[in-house]
Amino acid sequence: MSTRTGRCMCGAVSFTVRDLRTDYGACHCEMCRRWTGSAFLGVSVPVDTITFEGTEHIGRIQSSAWAERTWCTRCGTGLWYRVTADSPMAANLELPIGLLDDASGMEMTREIFIDCKPPAFAYEGERRTLTRAQVMKLYRIDLD
Repeated sequence: MSTRTGRCMCGAVSFTVRDLRTDYGACHCEMCRRWTGSAFLGVSVPVDTITFEGTEHIGRIQSSAWAERTWCTRCGTGLWYRVTADSPMAANLELPIGLLDDASGMEMTREIFIDCKPPAFAYEGERRTLTRAQVMKLYRIDLD
């Protein structure tokens, strides 16, 4: 784990993360694909390990019954996804690894919503995979 910095495309929002883990995952759900234009590649960051500058430029939307997404209001860069429902994941931000100034040493270790993954998306190597139903059960998200 290490300290890393990152920012949005225009630099209006920047951040520093302490003790950043080096494993990250891909999410293939429909919402993440629409948000990113592809799979969402994100690293879990406990909210108490990240500090932001330029918070006045952060927009947010409750994108589903259980989560929010944020972006830079100047350039539109997606900043994070966060579970807002009562869930073990609520204490973390899912930060796109593309925002990091240095993503060296990062390794994709999991893919979620694998049953929603378009056939044309292919990543090299083996990793843990979870279906939509498995993710919802694991993170205690109730769709009803």
